[in-house]
Amino acid sequence: MNYRRVTSPRRALTMLTLLLTSSLVSTTAMTAATEQAESTGSNKAVIYQVMTRLFGNDNLTNKPWGTIEENGVGKFSDFTPEALAAIKSYGTTHLWYTGVPHHAVIRDYTKFGISQDDPDVVKGRAGSPYAVKDYYNVNPDLADDPAKRLEEFKALIKRTHDAGMKVLIDIVPNHVARRYESISKPEGIRDLGEDDDTSVEYHRENNFYYIVGETFKVPVLPDGLKSLGGDTHPMSDGLFDESPAKWTGNGARRAQPKHDDWFETVKVNYGVKPDGSYDFDRLPDGYDELSTKAHFAYWQHRDVPSSWKKFKDICLYWINHGVDGFRYDMAEMVPVEFWSYLNSHIKQVKPDSLLMAEVYNRDLYRDYIHLGRMDVLYDKVDLYDVLKLVMQKKAKASDLIAITDSVKDIEQYMVHFLENHDEQRIASPDFAGDAMKGKPAMVVSALLGTGPTMLYFGQALGEAGAEDAGWGASTRTTIFDYWGLETISNWRNGGSYDGAKLSTEQKNLQSYYQRLLNVSADEAVFAGAYQEIHSFNINSSKGYNEQLFSFIRYTDDEVAVVVVNFDDKPVNTALTLPSELDGTKFTKPSVWQELLSNSNYQSSNSKSHELNVNIGANDAVVLKAKRR
Repeated sequence: MNYRRVTSPRRALTMLTLLLTSSLVSTTAMTAATEQAESTGSNKAVIYQVMTRLFGNDNLTNKPWGTIEENGVGKFSDFTPEALAAIKSYGTTHLWYTGVPHHAVIRDYTKFGISQDDPDVVKGRAGSPYAVKDYYNVNPDLADDPAKRLEEFKALIKRTHDAGMKVLIDIVPNHVARRYESISKPEGIRDLGEDDDTSVEYHRENNFYYIVGETFKVPVLPDGLKSLGGDTHPMSDGLFDESPAKWTGNGARRAQPKHDDWFETVKVNYGVKPDGSYDFDRLPDGYDELSTKAHFAYWQHRDVPSSWKKFKDICLYWINHGVDGFRYDMAEMVPVEFWSYLNSHIKQVKPDSLLMAEVYNRDLYRDYIHLGRMDVLYDKVDLYDVLKLVMQKKAKASDLIAITDSVKDIEQYMVHFLENHDEQRIASPDFAGDAMKGKPAMVVSALLGTGPTMLYFGQALGEAGAEDAGWGASTRTTIFDYWGLETISNWRNGGSYDGAKLSTEQKNLQSYYQRLLNVSADEAVFAGAYQEIHSFNINSSKGYNEQLFSFIRYTDDEVAVVVVNFDDKPVNTALTLPSELDGTKFTKPSVWQELLSNSNYQSSNSKSHELNVNIGANDAVVLKAKRR
């Protein structure tokens, strides 16, 4: 399913010029989406990911491993109507609140009936959002009143809906915190692991795997890394009571996992035996061509493992609370039949939910879409990876062609992004070292396909993730510790979101992102077909080089030409347009609109398919015209 939206664009940018020249071959139709394009816009989805605990924190003390009292923490209440309007200005349709389910955290909430977590099996002081300890409630750190934390999150869901956006949260079916216990589960719900037979390594109805006869041992951390940075804590003693030991979240079967294992988590059992064979019904041949309703019907009255049913109950619980969809962590580590079962049940209750999966094995993409009934998948492997290399001058722009060709049958399911919580910040020295260098790649990311675009909070402000917060290294914004981001705090400016504290460069970068993402959503042509024109131009057009990439998007009525420049200096070149589009003669329009600047451009070149290209350093031009 495509997730798209409609808004009114507000654009302003310095005009860039472009010239077109002679005839062209090499057509790749990414999608037969011409007929899908509507005059009202492309309806393209924009997913804004925010690390919830960091967004509203204006405390910039930033002591490594600091406590809440020292470093502060953001709250649900920081997402005011003004904040949500500012987020929506990027064209946002779905707001992914990262770190909402109650995960392990080093803070004493015992007066609220919450058990303390052991620092020996928690990464950082604020804890990993992907080590959930209670799926039926939310992180108490995020609430003004922890006793009313669920009510506060439900109020945030309503505010987000009122702002015209949908709500996504994380679900992590592959693993949970080492000490999972729900104090908030509805009546009749049994905890994960509560009924397990711990005398055996594996049983189909067990929720976890066990290392029988062995007791868990805390991993040995490398030199220079200490729990809580070496601060004292009553439970920080190098011990954790788990007997028998469980398999670790990444599948490690050692009673003492290594420090780089996911040692803060335990692996969930979905009926996959230790030898890798399956202990459940497989989907019959042909189900990759059947509807989600057919998948739902298939699972009715079939016996499925306990963990399947428990995660179905968890997801439907949140759907019934108003959540609009989920980002599934490490989806490929859970069998595809489970996803068929889970997602078909969710769609029965909420057909318009957005189900987004983190899958890195390209060979599994189609299975998780067609059999697992995912709406969209991360396009990290290969688009993100290759764009990063092109930005770093370690790959040629031509390498993008094979990437787009490889997913042309599923491009509408692929989520494009340049940053998220797992990846380095563009502005970090280990990536590009300059946020402005992300502009051409973001144009490709946003306009190349018809699937959603994802934007990470702070990306449009040039956040560099430069500081070491405690657990983990710099270049990525921390997800493990309490911290404040000066870029976000300056943007917030006390809740006014007026940009008064941003630098001129930050304001310009933010404006660029806002214009680009709204163009991608508002312009119907970007729901149309795709044709790359790079391969012809690289061989025939004067001044065209491997620091440029170009393609066309078109419908029956409109055509858009996109040219990006990854070089650190301006480029003047010639560009060639094709003489045909999908077998129909194409005549070069004489009047174009430059969409990023919302300004008119009229061709002065008399040749039938030529213009000159004038494109700034690390920039792009996007021209649109009527075909007839």
